[in-house]
Amino acid sequence: MPFRLILASTSRYRAELLARLGLPFESRAPGVDEAPLDAEAPPDQALRLAVAKAQAVARSIGDGLVIGSDQVAHCGGKVLGKPGQHEVAVEQLRFMRSRTTHFDTALALVDAASGRIQSQIVRVDVELRDVTDAEIESYLQREKPYDCAGSAKSEGLGIALMERISGDDPTALVGLPLIALVRMLRREGVPILGAS
Repeated sequence: MPFRLILASTSRYRAELLARLGLPFESRAPGVDEAPLDAEAPPDQALRLAVAKAQAVARSIGDGLVIGSDQVAHCGGKVLGKPGQHEVAVEQLRFMRSRTTHFDTALALVDAASGRIQSQIVRVDVELRDVTDAEIESYLQREKPYDCAGSAKSEGLGIALMERISGDDPTALVGLPLIALVRMLRREGVPILGAS
């Protein structure tokens, strides 16, 4: 059956992950305000924003399957956003060392024609080693992960900072939980590996 797949994101990381499935898709900016609500728990924030992104794009296209995703990293009661600059990344990694950081990645799939929503939160826990300030500095100079929540890219050199990663789907840590997405797409009749 023909289908139209739209990624409600301009993130190159999410686009690279989705491309792994070998399905044709297009990307659109959702234009959603991503500010957290007062006293909103990190998983709730991630889920709210993933659904809002998918719905925003779904409203503009009429029909198709729209993928929304959002990730919130948190450690010791503190939310760790995209650092944006070197000094903030240093502060984040110092705070995270010898601790476990939780990455809650929410996924939403919206059928634009019917409005039907599937959603799920996938958590991945990352424990950083007791990294030195010199290691942090070397890593940041080489990787420059200033557009990554928590400043540590597991798919790059950031893996050298990590003691362990635990979770059901390593792609969730990068920003788009592909195992959950495949499950959702199959429910919508999308033939990822041919007829099923």
